[in-house]
Amino acid sequence: MTQLVRQCSGVIGDFADLSLALAVDQNGILPDHMIAVLVRDSAILRAYDLVPDQIQPASLDLRLGEVAYRVRASFLPGPDTTVAERIEGLKLHEIALGDGAVLETGCVYIVPLIESLALPDDIAAAANPKSSTGRLDVFTRVIADETRGFDHIAAGYHGPLYAEISPRTFPVLVREGSRLSQIRFRHGNALLDGERLRALHARERLVDDSDADVSEGIAVSVDLSGLGPDGLVGYRAKRHTGVIDVERRAGYDIGDFWEPMRSRRARSLILDPGEFYILASKEAVQVPPDYAAEMVPFDPLMGEFRVHYAGFFDPGFGHAGAGGHGARAVLEVRSREVPFILEHGQIVGRLVYENMLVRPHALYGERIGSNYQAQGLKLSKHFRT
Repeated sequence: MTQLVRQCSGVIGDFADLSLALAVDQNGILPDHMIAVLVRDSAILRAYDLVPDQIQPASLDLRLGEVAYRVRASFLPGPDTTVAERIEGLKLHEIALGDGAVLETGCVYIVPLIESLALPDDIAAAANPKSSTGRLDVFTRVIADETRGFDHIAAGYHGPLYAEISPRTFPVLVREGSRLSQIRFRHGNALLDGERLRALHARERLVDDSDADVSEGIAVSVDLSGLGPDGLVGYRAKRHTGVIDVERRAGYDIGDFWEPMRSRRARSLILDPGEFYILASKEAVQVPPDYAAEMVPFDPLMGEFRVHYAGFFDPGFGHAGAGGHGARAVLEVRSREVPFILEHGQIVGRLVYENMLVRPHALYGERIGSNYQAQGLKLSKHFRT
């Protein structure tokens, strides 16, 4: 990992001879060392040097810039319009982030990111909130100029990136350089179809369920049976709490922000509209080193709730070779407009898998000692266990 650390300090070193000239049939997610080459080749631009742990096995953390704009409403720029032009027409006021600022619940903020892109014509990108962001119920999406959708950046895009941030439950303290989102880069169509996914599951046992539902993704269900001697099934977020500093690790008592929920005989849970829950999957999942995964909604017709704000699973997640033995997927759950009953074992999402172009130099949790490797039901890193 020495070369990655040196690269993050602005010295490419061992990657000087590595090229990203890829054949048409080479499809996959770019790993850590190829992301470093994107930086070297100025396909990823930044106002400041990267920090040592900013490059993950299959993604790059994105950093907030120096100012946040509070805007009247969320928006997409659409064709022929830049995000800056839309901000100018919608902003209410500007907030300097240099020394830290509180983003209030129920408000929408747009923050220019330190990183911008000048992608090759054959490299596209997709963004997602980081795990710790999603587990704080901070709704975060990445926007690019002239786009029709959030979190998706077309191949060959040249331009700035912005984060839309809307804290839903807890006010959060952020500052310039805070990392709420991450971005993946891909060449071609890397998604495993049903046949290839079933073959991978047969070899690797991607979930600890002999009757796993494997088609265009592995079905993930919710565990409401209760974990541990106290039968813990999850946490419901409290309202009207104090501020959470997104940079502060293990700095807050769980009881000040969360209400534990115990198992019930019926093994069901009524989701109240507007409330936020942390639950766990019934299955323990793993991502082999040569693959990356993403949690996607199972089917919007199956229930009025949203699951998993932060959907990226890096190579090595839950994998024995990276110190895991299968890991539960933590589910960030919010009901929409009506109360909805979740039942134990109900399918709430699907885990889709993609090829890596090559294996990363570091697997999930190896280099940074992740808070979530081999996890069970776990809150974000901000809370003391």
